[in-house]
Amino acid sequence: MTILPVTFAITVLVFAVLQAWRWSDNRRIGYVWRQLESRARTAPAVFQPAMVDSLPEPARRFFLYMIKPGAPLRTVVEIWTSGEIGFGTKQEPKYMPMRACQILAPPHGLVWKLHAGQGAVRISGSDGFDCGRSWVRFWLLCTIPVVRAGGGSDHARAAFGRVVAEAVFWAPAALLVYDDVTWETVGPDTVRARVSYQGLAQAVDITVDEDGRPTMVVIPRWSNVNPEKTYRIQPFGGYLGDFRDFDGYALPRRVEGGNFIKTKDYFPFYKACVEDVRFVGRG
Repeated sequence: MTILPVTFAITVLVFAVLQAWRWSDNRRIGYVWRQLESRARTAPAVFQPAMVDSLPEPARRFFLYMIKPGAPLRTVVEIWTSGEIGFGTKQEPKYMPMRACQILAPPHGLVWKLHAGQGAVRISGSDGFDCGRSWVRFWLLCTIPVVRAGGGSDHARAAFGRVVAEAVFWAPAALLVYDDVTWETVGPDTVRARVSYQGLAQAVDITVDEDGRPTMVVIPRWSNVNPEKTYRIQPFGGYLGDFRDFDGYALPRRVEGGNFIKTKDYFPFYKACVEDVRFVGRG
């Protein structure tokens, strides 16, 4: 047997193994997505302004802006976005065009499916949290694994922070109907929600304008995105704009976010424009 046929056979075998691995990833993602869909409440209550009477004033302002009276209190949402994502640093962002779709079911989890880049540099994969388990799995050209992370308590804690932060502007009703949420005023236009779930706890600060529109969301996130690559608490969050009505909810069409928000090191690696939003469990 010559070298060329052997090399070809090995290449085909490696390719087949990698495709099977990626198929397994996609199968798992599909399963988690369906599980999160099943978290949608059947016949949910509708929003009444009196529901927020006992909350701090900035929280009342927030909910009265975000949810129209009579809107069903939906807690599971799917979002489609486009924009750009940075795979570099503040000094060298390395932004790539991206498209993504996501399901969010606070506090239980999320799945974020990403396609980024173009030409010979195309990255796809997913980022997620599911009932205490988390992962990041990205592939180059749908074939070569380039990022595999998750499985530990530190990573899960970081991922849960994202679930809580995004609940504010994608699924605000979840913060209203979920039992393990407490509220505290931290300024005339800022309120802090603390969410507990399966031994995890995360605070999120919501800054609103005079109408109750959230303009900034900040969490103290457990993260290793720092020069030392060491897990520690550091500020993470983003800015919101261009709010539109989606089935009785005022949601942002533009979202920018990143690490070290409100500091000189802030790097907005995520810049997205919302293309569509669908709440799961209509009717």
